[in-house]
Amino acid sequence: MMNCKEVTRLLSEGYERNLTLRERLALTLHRMACIGCNNYGKHLEFLHKAANRLREGRDDVTP
Repeated sequence: MMNCKEVTRLLSEGYERNLTLRERLALTLHRMACIGCNNYGKHLEFLHKAANRLREGRDDVTP
């Protein structure tokens, strides 16, 4: 099983490249067991969406 440091790195890399099936499965398994990494992933997704909306000139950044 992956550790939290590896998971946070892959969560970030997932926005830059396509993760392999093995990486995606490992992330899913770890996030099911780790509330901290699951929350980190949710926050990262929110920030990514907010940045995209701001880049597009939209101001509706609510989750």
